Amino acid sequence: MNSNIKLVISREYRERVGKKSFLITTILMPILMLGLMVAPALIMSIGMGQSKTTVVVVDNSGIVANELKSDENTVFMPTDATVDSAMRRADADAILVIPRELMTSKKPSLKYYSNGPSSMLVETTIRSAVNEIVEQRRLRDYDIENLGEIMQAVECDVDMSTVRLDRENAETASSELSSGLGIMLTFVLYMFLLLYGQMVMTSIIEEKNNRVLEIVVSSVKPAQMMMGKIIGVAFVAVTQIVIWGVLIAAMSSLVLPAIMPDQIMADVAALNAGNTAALSDTADISLLQAVAALGNVGYILQIIGVLTLFLVGGFLFYASIYAAIGSAVDNIQDASQLQTVTVVPVIIGLICAMGAATDPNTPVAFWMSIIPFTSPMVMMARVPFGIPAWEIIVSLALLFISFIGMVWVAAKIYRVGIFMYGKKPTVKELIRWVKYK
Repeated sequence: MNSNIKLVISREYRERVGKKSFLITTILMPILMLGLMVAPALIMSIGMGQSKTTVVVVDNSGIVANELKSDENTVFMPTDATVDSAMRRADADAILVIPRELMTSKKPSLKYYSNGPSSMLVETTIRSAVNEIVEQRRLRDYDIENLGEIMQAVECDVDMSTVRLDRENAETASSELSSGLGIMLTFVLYMFLLLYGQMVMTSIIEEKNNRVLEIVVSSVKPAQMMMGKIIGVAFVAVTQIVIWGVLIAAMSSLVLPAIMPDQIMADVAALNAGNTAALSDTADISLLQAVAALGNVGYILQIIGVLTLFLVGGFLFYASIYAAIGSAVDNIQDASQLQTVTVVPVIIGLICAMGAATDPNTPVAFWMSIIPFTSPMVMMARVPFGIPAWEIIVSLALLFISFIGMVWVAAKIYRVGIFMYGKKPTVKELIRWVKYK
C-alpha cells in the first residue's frame, strides 16, 4: 500500500478512535441494545399502572351484562336504560352496547362509547370477556354433558423442533431466533452504512470549505486522499464491531449460563445431545434452541465474522459514493439532496431484509442478497438461517468487485470536485467529470 495512503488512514483512524464519543458509544451501545430488548418485558412485568374505567353496559341481548366480571381496573355497571340515557350519566367513563343478535351473528359487533381517550387494555379486556361468555353459552346450547371439560381435554399445544438434514451433524435450528437475529443484524448494518458513510462525506465537505484539501493534495494525490479517508473510517467501524463481538461472546459464554435457571440449562444440554425424551414437561423448544444458539460462542463469532465482511464491503461501496458527493458540493444542504442516490437503495435493502427474515428462500430474497446495492442488508438477514456458503461467497465477491468499479468512478469525480466551489454540479457535469482523463 502506498505510504501516502497509509498516512491518511492513520490520521483518519486516530482522529476518530481517540474521541471520547467513540469510546462512549462503543461501550454503551451494546448495553443500550440489551436494554431495549429487556425493557419491554420489564415494563410489562412491573406494569406502568392502569386507570380505573367504569363501563355502563347496555345489553340488548339480555345475556352478557350480568356475567361480566368487574376487576380493580374495569368496573361493569349493567343498566336497563337506553343508550342516550346512559350517555348522560356522570359516573360513566364509557358505555358498552351489546347487540341483540349477539348469539346468532357469526361476527357480532359491539359498540363502545368513550368519554375520553380509549384504553387498548380496556378494549381488549372487554372483547375477551364477551367472547368467552358467548363461547360458553354456545357450548351449553349443544346440551352435551361436560362439554366444557371435553373441549379442554382435547386441546393440544404441539411443540416442533426443526432439524437441518443438510448439515453433517443434523443440528437443530430455530427459525424464530434466526429471524430476530437477522433483523437485528440488518439494522446494525443499516446504521453503520449511513452513519459512517455520512461521516466520510461530512469530513470531505468540512476540509473542502477550510481549503485544507488544496494544501494536502499538493503532496498526496486526490485518489490516494479519498482512499485513505474511506479505509481509515472503515477501520474505525471494524474496530467497533470487533469490540462488540468480544463483549457479546463474553456475555454468551459467561453471563448467559449464569443468569439462566438450572433446569433450562439442563434442558439445553439434553437438546444439544439430541435426547428430547429427557426434556422437562415445561420445556419450550423454541426457547431452548435460542438459548443453545446464543450460548454457542463459535456460532456468535461466525455471525460476527460474516457481519464484519459485509460491513467492510458495504461500507467501502457506499463510502465511495458518499466521498464523491462530498467532493462535489460545498455544504451539507446540497449534499443531502444528492445523497438520495445512497439512501434509497439502503432503505430498499432494509425493506427486502424484513421479508428475507421471514422467508430466506424466496427468489426476491436471493437476488436482493446478490445485488451489491442491497446485498449487505438482505444477506445478513439470511445468514442466521444457515444458507449455503457459496451464496455468501458470491455475494461478497460481487460486492468487493463493485467497490473497485465504484471507487474508480468516485475518484474521477473526487479529483475534480475538490477544486470546484460555489455551484452544485448537475448530473451531466458529474458524468463529464468521470470522462475526464
